[in-house]
Amino acid sequence: MLFTAVFENRDLFISGALMTLGLSAGGWLVAVFTAVLLVAMRISPRPAFRLAGTGIVEFVRNIPPIVIVFFVYFGLPGAGIRISSFSAVVIGVGFYGGALMSEALRSGVSSLPRGQYETALATGMSYLQAMRWVVLPQAIRIVIPPLGTETINLIKNTSLGAAVSAGEIMGNANLVGSRTFAYAAVFVATGIVYICLTWPIALGVNTLERRWSWK
Repeated sequence: MLFTAVFENRDLFISGALMTLGLSAGGWLVAVFTAVLLVAMRISPRPAFRLAGTGIVEFVRNIPPIVIVFFVYFGLPGAGIRISSFSAVVIGVGFYGGALMSEALRSGVSSLPRGQYETALATGMSYLQAMRWVVLPQAIRIVIPPLGTETINLIKNTSLGAAVSAGEIMGNANLVGSRTFAYAAVFVATGIVYICLTWPIALGVNTLERRWSWK
């Protein structure tokens, strides 16, 4: 049968899918933290923070994510910092995704009336409190679709873990393919796994968008 190689190596596919889930979850947390931090920097009243935030985003946007993964995994040990392949992918993919998410989030913040931010400050809130309780909750509702898209891209970018032997689904698929030479079946199955991981995200985003658009 065409998918015999996949069935016989199902343990590798299952473990790879679970590792991809773990990388995605960790990377998403890093991405959200990075995105919020960069947005706060880019709309800060301090010019130095705005310049630094803009510089980071523009730099990251214009390089492939694998450069960041390789820097973390291969570059940092030169400075005495050794990081596991799992952590390298989480940090690299998460930081890259966070920079892209920050652009979507910043557009949402920019679309809000300036008066809301100023009113929050007038009530005695600090800059960070105004961002946390007034600005960001409204901005996130506006940019749910692009944030969902970046989340899906982040899941797919975990395939870069194959380059540093992280044991995710793409790396394990390569391993099965090299053993069985059934590359067609192996990569069709790999594509199906990615669809199973990303399709629920797309459905969830669509549901949130419809629900919040009615409010």
